Amino acid sequence: MPDETIHDIFIIGGGINGCGIARDAVGRGYSVFLAEMNDLASGTSSWSTKLIHGGLRYLEHYEFRLVREALEEREVLWKNAPHIIWPMRFVLPHHKGLRPAWLLRLGLFLYDHIGGRKLLPKTRVLDMRADPAGRPLKPIFSKAFEYSDCGVDDARLVVLNARDAADKGAVIRTRTKVVSARRQNDVWSVEIEDQTTGTRETVRARLLVNAGGPWVDHVLGETVGRGDVHNVRLVQGSHIVVKKKFDDPRAYFFQNADGRIIFAIPYHDDFTMIGTTDQDYQDDPKEVAITEAEIDYLIASASEYFAEPVRRADIVWTFSGVRPLYDDGASKAQEATRDYVLKADTDGAPLINIFGGKITTYRRLAESTLAKIEGLIGAKGRPWTERAALPGGDFAVGTFDATVRKLSDDFPFLAKAHSRRLTRLYGTRARTILGSAKSIEDLGRHFGADLYEAEICYLMAHEWAKTAEDVLWRRTKRGLVVSREDAARLETFMGGLAAAA
Repeated sequence: MPDETIHDIFIIGGGINGCGIARDAVGRGYSVFLAEMNDLASGTSSWSTKLIHGGLRYLEHYEFRLVREALEEREVLWKNAPHIIWPMRFVLPHHKGLRPAWLLRLGLFLYDHIGGRKLLPKTRVLDMRADPAGRPLKPIFSKAFEYSDCGVDDARLVVLNARDAADKGAVIRTRTKVVSARRQNDVWSVEIEDQTTGTRETVRARLLVNAGGPWVDHVLGETVGRGDVHNVRLVQGSHIVVKKKFDDPRAYFFQNADGRIIFAIPYHDDFTMIGTTDQDYQDDPKEVAITEAEIDYLIASASEYFAEPVRRADIVWTFSGVRPLYDDGASKAQEATRDYVLKADTDGAPLINIFGGKITTYRRLAESTLAKIEGLIGAKGRPWTERAALPGGDFAVGTFDATVRKLSDDFPFLAKAHSRRLTRLYGTRARTILGSAKSIEDLGRHFGADLYEAEICYLMAHEWAKTAEDVLWRRTKRGLVVSREDAARLETFMGGLAAAA
């Protein structure tokens, strides 16, 4: 017997925009169904530079509205998720021959003052001959500016938005591809296919949101049936992760002679992340991979600054993603707008297409989308996400270390680094994983590093993890330190649990 349910909203895409919209919408009282063809955050949303930032370089392209909105969001998101978002200081060395010091001062003055900064410290000037930040760099860099932004675990931000949406009643289906979406009697009829079993079903909804990320034009053209469409410019961004280049907790912002910039950021204790690149991309987004030219570019750009050059032998991991930027006709990839554009199609059952956007402004994008939804199918609740903690984030900013200590006190068998990692990933929900454990053995089978069965079972039951890759590279990043043998054992274990379910 067919399901006669008609949902208010069907969302295609389980990246940050799709999950953010789902969370906001269900919290207002709409019924929501979200389908993601792969794992949550398996596309663009997990391949970012891992920053909640205003976008200092966007000021050069006069993107003042976007920068202001992003700056305003930094502290909002930090308060909502103080486990997966944390304050960071960035060191911007003055490079003689590139942007003059007065221009950097002006940009950072605007950065400090147009975004309502209250908690993050302001910019200051550094004497690199005396400051520890100068030690890893060449001695020619004698002056720098230090400013504030935030770091983020991007994939976890996506998953926690999905978790909160599901907790509030949204249907979240991963590894579920939307095969077709057609209007029938002012309602969307959406055919979906389970990518594991191959079974198909039809879901109906009053409104469709296309948050397909790099596939947004494909969804609109093929899945919805609009033919050849071109709304986004695909831009490849790649990163390298190397053995730790410096001990300082601050990150570096490096200018390049070609006008582009890269970051060098402390990453998961023992590593440094360097990126990103910006180059146009024409192929299937799922096939994107770092190129030899990009590796050479990042190595050369970082080595321009570091006293000890970056070498290929230092690289332990690379990652690459495709950013779906709204095609505004910019001549260079790095000049294309990072702002988002929402377009509604009201020829029958309404459709909203999401073009562009960035992680920092995902919550505001969701609010803007809900404003359009209200105008199309009627209003329900009011905006609510600005002061609502994400799962595990129900503790005050500035108390992360105290939260770690309390977890260590209550579970003294955990190594301090283990307590810190669990708190960073799960916040207060780390206690759900640990349960009534009294010893490390109580956490079950060991899968390398500090990864145990209890955490794996939690991720499978509560966070849609189905494969070792989901766990190692999107939920935890333990893939950086777990051996291939342990990864294979984990895959076997998870496959057995899934088969038994």
